[in-house]
Amino acid sequence: MTPLYTATAMAVAGRAGKVNSSDNKLNFNLSVPKELGGDGSAGTNPEQLFAAGYAACFGGALLMVAKQQKISPSSVTITAHVTIGKENEGYKLAVHLEGSMPGISAKDAGLLMEKAHQVCPYSKATRGNIEVKLSVKSV
Repeated sequence: MTPLYTATAMAVAGRAGKVNSSDNKLNFNLSVPKELGGDGSAGTNPEQLFAAGYAACFGGALLMVAKQQKISPSSVTITAHVTIGKENEGYKLAVHLEGSMPGISAKDAGLLMEKAHQVCPYSKATRGNIEVKLSVKSV
């Protein structure tokens, strides 16, 4: 790999603490969701941050492959549903990526989703580690 950019972020006090990036553009309080035993009131959580990053990265990958295929969707929206669950003695994540591309057939949108899944860095990082489901939202 030839490095192009490195993002740096720090978390203090785990799930009920705070996260910030080295340039301070990202600066959030964290809270444990009610479903995991917390009060969920102080801020975001790691699953929401992961969902936001994956959705944005996947959307960028999808736009890149659409351009390569000479397909021009009027807009692209990727919704990432990140689920955390109990597995044996620990926890595990699962992701459902839902794409919306008005003006593109469901078949073409599905093909773009599959191609984006092959090149997206988040998809590459999670491949073989967590379940990632792809779907197209009909418009």
